[in-house]
Amino acid sequence: MRSISAVTDIAATPQQVWAVLALAQETRSQPMTSIIRETSIATTPEAAWGALRDFGALHELASGFVTSTKLEDDRTRVVTFFNGATAREALIGIDEQARRIAWTITDLAGATHHSGAAQILADTEDHGRCRFIWTTDVLPDDLAERLRTMMDAGLDAIKRALESA
Repeated sequence: MRSISAVTDIAATPQQVWAVLALAQETRSQPMTSIIRETSIATTPEAAWGALRDFGALHELASGFVTSTKLEDDRTRVVTFFNGATAREALIGIDEQARRIAWTITDLAGATHHSGAAQILADTEDHGRCRFIWTTDVLPDDLAERLRTMMDAGLDAIKRALESA
């Protein structure tokens, strides 16, 4: 097994390597916020997952909060929000068994990192209900309050849409 210091076949100049190391050190020194929002929804996990897993239909899942979802390709969407703001989001993955979808906003102004995930869990006490969990990690930390506000409004819209379906 080769150690990382023994790897010599990387096509990068020493300046590029130092730039990457400096960026990694800068990123580690910034506080990262993890925002976790959860709500109980009066619908089955299967119905909620059917709506959540459709990457191109976020405007239906979060009607009123998201006004438009345009697919650029199978893994990239442009989302337009109620306030006119837009976000380009790249799909990271869909886990059918875990009922989880993950994405990243690639053009979030001021962000050096963003990852988002949403998951549907069955309510263990009421089979006609589920739990919707939305997690966002963001750097730098000063973006957190704006994202918390948006996530709260989005989760309210998702709950309304799923419960009225």
